[in-house]
Amino acid sequence: MLKPTYVIPSLPPPDLETVPIFKALATANRALAELKGRAATIPNQGILIDTLALQEAKASSEIENIVTTQDELFQADLLPGGPASPAAKEVALYRDALKLGYDRLRERDGIISNGVLIEMFQLLKRRDDGFRTTPGTALRHDGTGEIVYVPPQDAADVVGQMTRLERFVNDDGACSLDPLIKMALIHHQFESIHPFPDGNGRIGRILNVLYLTRTGLLEIPVLYLSRHITRTKADYYRLLQSVRDDGAWEEWVLYMLAAVGETAQTTLGLVESIRAQMAAVKHRMRTELPKIYSQDLLNNLFRHPYTRIEYVVGDLGISRPTATKYLEVLAQGEFVRKHQVGRNNYYINTNLVRLFEDVARRR
Repeated sequence: MLKPTYVIPSLPPPDLETVPIFKALATANRALAELKGRAATIPNQGILIDTLALQEAKASSEIENIVTTQDELFQADLLPGGPASPAAKEVALYRDALKLGYDRLRERDGIISNGVLIEMFQLLKRRDDGFRTTPGTALRHDGTGEIVYVPPQDAADVVGQMTRLERFVNDDGACSLDPLIKMALIHHQFESIHPFPDGNGRIGRILNVLYLTRTGLLEIPVLYLSRHITRTKADYYRLLQSVRDDGAWEEWVLYMLAAVGETAQTTLGLVESIRAQMAAVKHRMRTELPKIYSQDLLNNLFRHPYTRIEYVVGDLGISRPTATKYLEVLAQGEFVRKHQVGRNNYYINTNLVRLFEDVARRR
């Protein structure tokens, strides 16, 4: 027997201009502004987009109990046929869906359409349908199996709710709320509509960072809340449901603002560490290997923590023999560690990979 369907409310809800929210909002906005400014100091923004998107993909997938290792992730693009494990394949698809969403955001002047969400879903789940069309969907408690929430069942209702949400996302004059509060509302509304047959959690988390980028709070999508949500998973699901059961919007917004502030600080530390590593490697390369040093080669080592000859050829526009020579010289100088799989070689920026592993362990 399905529970009565939660009546999706119109946005925005009333009574969100409270003292606790204003205090949390100020803290989160300061942290986010500092992250935005510091991220801009990295010479090639693709370094952050590529490496941090993969870390977000890993953390977001763990919320769905899809667990893989850093080694599997970084090998994903190197091996013929793609990632070896099913979990690594799922994480790689999430990363690809996130990058697809960001590409579409730039192509369409900051519009986040339902069509883009459907494209991301299709890529993530490797299927060609879209919003749910058949009834019967119910969300159950992981431990007990008890039904805790029933989203809209009628296909037309799902489309109607998503159309209204699309309008709210893209209409900057729809309300006077701060974009961070609006992001929290959008996320809750999306998860409550639960528009897709599968993958709603991951698409909803991508929507968060796309919205922050759309509003200019970030220049590039580098703030990913999934690690915080993984660490506070019980609170996340409890507060989602408290809004539906009791209208507890303030507690939900406070949770999301805390997630933004904490995640921005963690990401800021990670960006600073990447910048410091790049500066140290740049100094060593210019001192020890001046004949092969270039900013493009340095960028390659940080954009691809597991790099290969083909990546260097493409990034630097040089011949394969020259790229091979560069990587061998870097390996001999212990800038990278050479690893062989069959007849294929790849080269690991071990200090950068260790940095990501340390951050993952600290959560």
